[in-house]
Amino acid sequence: MSIANGRMPALFLGHGNPMNAIDSNAYTAAWVELAAHLPRPAAILSVSAHWYVPGSRVTVGQHPRTIHDFGGFPRALYEVAYPAPGDPELAQRARGMLAPTQVIADETWGLDHGTWSLLVHLYPDADVPVVQLSIDETLTAGQHFDLGGRLRALRDEGVLILGSGNVVHNLHAYAWGAHAVAPYDWAIDFESRLRQLIETRQFASVAGYEGSPEAALVAPTPDHFLPLLYVLAQAEPDDALAFPVEGFDGGSISMLGVRVG
Repeated sequence: MSIANGRMPALFLGHGNPMNAIDSNAYTAAWVELAAHLPRPAAILSVSAHWYVPGSRVTVGQHPRTIHDFGGFPRALYEVAYPAPGDPELAQRARGMLAPTQVIADETWGLDHGTWSLLVHLYPDADVPVVQLSIDETLTAGQHFDLGGRLRALRDEGVLILGSGNVVHNLHAYAWGAHAVAPYDWAIDFESRLRQLIETRQFASVAGYEGSPEAALVAPTPDHFLPLLYVLAQAEPDDALAFPVEGFDGGSISMLGVRVG
């Protein structure tokens, strides 16, 4: 499939419960459908909520390991392997584009579940090279948006920039039982306003989410929200914006997806 404007789309996806990696549900079906209508990427640069560390890092290994960074789940989830190749050249290119910010070339990290729990559905053959970029926990949301914008040229090179998190992510309020529950009013209200800000391209206001009255509820920690900013930072004036995945899980996890381009 060709790229209509010569530019690869960028995606933010809510990854939700790690069990989505091996379950079949409305969200995983939406991811499969989404990938079927995307141009095939030359490589993927993933920004995952689960690599939230001091400083900026990027994976440079040829064969990134599959990281099972969770506990208390069925054995089948720990047996999942996603043996996609790395792309050291892309990693070094990203390091150069993010200058003067120092980005450490990391040979020890691999692909955490924020990345592979999506990619097992998007690209199940694991044949697209993948690089992960960390989220520097010392930076402000606005600084993360600025960093993401420096990577925009990668879209013209066929690189899929993938943000993985959840725009509403409160595990303290999450309903862990087997029965579906209705989303909390504060979660619905925040997501609704967020969508309006994205649709009207008020990205600075999105980055200012911490000023929202529900901020302490929707994002007790910023790690799952920040990947969205890297994706919104890719938007060019002529890019369409869409929400290819919708819904709430456990009442307090938004599964909203955002497509740029």
